Amino acid sequence: MRALVLDFGGVISRTLFETHAQTEAALGLPAGTLPWRGPFDPASDAPWCDMQAGRLSERDYWLQRTREVGRLLGEDWDEMQTLVQRARGAEPDAVARPETLALMREAHAAGHKLAILSNELDLFYGAALRQRMAALRNVDLIVDATYTGILKPNARAYALCTQQLGVAPGDCVFVDDQPRNVDGAVAFGMAAVWFDVTQPQASCDEARRALELSRGSGR
Repeated sequence: MRALVLDFGGVISRTLFETHAQTEAALGLPAGTLPWRGPFDPASDAPWCDMQAGRLSERDYWLQRTREVGRLLGEDWDEMQTLVQRARGAEPDAVARPETLALMREAHAAGHKLAILSNELDLFYGAALRQRMAALRNVDLIVDATYTGILKPNARAYALCTQQLGVAPGDCVFVDDQPRNVDGAVAFGMAAVWFDVTQPQASCDEARRALELSRGSGR
């Protein structure tokens, strides 16, 4: 038995960068109000580049964006959870990646364990919101640094996941959209795949190969 270990934001859920149109509609903002595009247009998003270079934490990046959006509405927002819940609260499943959902179904059908290893699942999304997501019903384990306080790429984060799953690091395929977290998983002894949010199908296919799944099994 092996395990597929996934990050949540970006891997299971589409990024906010990809859903600006839905966010603007949900918040009553004019189309095109939100210009920042992160990995889809790094040159136009200086704070994103700072985060990728290690000059800004992921949490601080999203706090900055959250405050910016709140100000557009004349409100003070100090938690990314506010942005996510206001933008996605009506239909949380609508932002799940179909490519990743297919991968999860195939892994589950093949008898592999499914886990989420996140730095800020409930901090960003809120427990109530993610509990409504059908995509998470077959997940065996969620390890969330919102509660553990142990952030990837700290080796202890990966250890918590493997210990609770009851599998060896070498029996895990870890998938994350942040390269430093992928590097941390490799250093811990996991097979790891960088999830390129601009190429979700190719990234899922790479994870499928690492898990030795035949594409389309379990669909």
